[in-house]
Amino acid sequence: MKRIIVDYKKLTPEVLNLLTEKFPDGYGDDDIITFDNHRNETIEAIEVKTPDAVYLVKVSSKLHYTMTNFDSDNIELNDLGNVVVDNTIEPTIFDDEEE
Repeated sequence: MKRIIVDYKKLTPEVLNLLTEKFPDGYGDDDIITFDNHRNETIEAIEVKTPDAVYLVKVSSKLHYTMTNFDSDNIELNDLGNVVVDNTIEPTIFDDEEE
C-alpha cells in the first residue's frame, strides 16, 4: 500500500472529505503521528486510509481551518484539482500562561 504525505496546499476534495468524516469534531493530540522524513525533518501528521493508499496529512493551523470550514457543495479548486485555502489566514497562537 502506498504512503502519501500531503500538506494543506495539495489536499484534494476526496482526502479532505475523508479527513472530515474521520475527524468530525477535529483531531486531537492522540490522533497525530510523528515521524522523520527522508531529509531527517520531523513531521506531524494525521492519517486517513483508502483501499489503495495511506494519506499522512501534515498538521497545521491552515489544515484545521480548512477542515472546520469544509463545505463539499461549495469548494474552490485550483488548476491541479487541489482545494484552495485562503492564504491570508494567520496561525492562531495560544498562550497557556494566565495573565
